[in-house]
Amino acid sequence: MDNIGYVAAFLTTFAFLPQAIKTIRTRDTSGLSLAMYACMTAGIVFWLLHGLHLGDYALIGANSVTLFLALPILIIVSANAFAERRRLRAAAAAAKLLDRSL
Repeated sequence: MDNIGYVAAFLTTFAFLPQAIKTIRTRDTSGLSLAMYACMTAGIVFWLLHGLHLGDYALIGANSVTLFLALPILIIVSANAFAERRRLRAAAAAAKLLDRSL
């Protein structure tokens, strides 16, 4: 039964690898949700803490690697979301100035 846990841990952990590689290379996060990655990363941290509490090496290993893969995605998604908000605010401010000058 432990083997099933290790296979599950391996598959769910390395499911993040293609997304991590693509996001790190392209910095394109247009299809990714900040809320989803924030919740997912928090969940990974809690699973890691749970694994540490239990001394469960499968949980510790899988969630350590998953956190290593998910955290850069979360950072890039966050940076892009905040940059987009700044861009939209600047565009709105410029539009207000333009309206006032007319």
